[in-house]
Amino acid sequence: MNEFFTLNDGSKIPKIGFGTYNEEFADNKEAILQAIDCGYRFFDTASLYETERPLGKAVRESGIDRSELFIETKLWIDEMGADNAKAAFERSINRLEMDYIDIYMIHWPRQTGAEDENWKELDLETWREMEKLVKEGRVKRLGVSNFLPHHLKNILENAEIKPVVDQLELHPGYSQEAATEYCKKNDIVPMAWSPLGRGRENATIGNSILVRLSGKYGKTVQQINLRFLLQKGILPIPKASTRAHMEANLNVFDFDISEDDIDMLSYMPQTAWLNEHPDFNIPQAKSNPNN
Repeated sequence: MNEFFTLNDGSKIPKIGFGTYNEEFADNKEAILQAIDCGYRFFDTASLYETERPLGKAVRESGIDRSELFIETKLWIDEMGADNAKAAFERSINRLEMDYIDIYMIHWPRQTGAEDENWKELDLETWREMEKLVKEGRVKRLGVSNFLPHHLKNILENAEIKPVVDQLELHPGYSQEAATEYCKKNDIVPMAWSPLGRGRENATIGNSILVRLSGKYGKTVQQINLRFLLQKGILPIPKASTRAHMEANLNVFDFDISEDDIDMLSYMPQTAWLNEHPDFNIPQAKSNPNN
């Protein structure tokens, strides 16, 4: 991977990452080793995913120098707060068996429900503990996930260290234009989780557009999704379980989507998975905090 985005601290991050939010990765270092062999150098995990251990094992067995890899993990809702964040980090870095983490993130800005009135204070308490980890050299930089502009504003106006990234659900049919523009305006790189879309495959409104563009450009629908995000300055983090798909997801730097087609994809009907599942609740942590 020789394509990079520049973060607001001057460091460079690969333009495509590898996502590990999937049960098949929970006890499967082999798939991650295969991804490393395919050329991935940026890996995304989280305490919630239960994939920190296999990721750490794969990194150690890969033979790739740690300095060549970008590792990102996140603390979950029940790990937030001044008393919890440091302990959450210790659990994560012990599971990874690493000396440092490249990006440490808040996974979600607030709990669901009207009773969550103190989310601003909780976010800031958590962030200040994370800033201490940066000053200690155990974390290189900080980021957030699922933060909308009003969540980001709370951090930007009150914190010492600016987030370098904001990870959001982003794909054609769910572009979150206001959120991504706010990120760019504040020199924060937007990242895309579920960059290939979510929900019932080929059953959402707008897929006919993607199929037509796939034929026009001679690329798969998945490659059209990824190229669309890259041209909009968004860093995608696709998942893949086979080598063929891993390689295909990296093979998106040899074509450009026209400006007109980018506009069409930006404003095609909404296809967010959450819209198909209105009763979805944010999951609770599955992992034992002592693991």
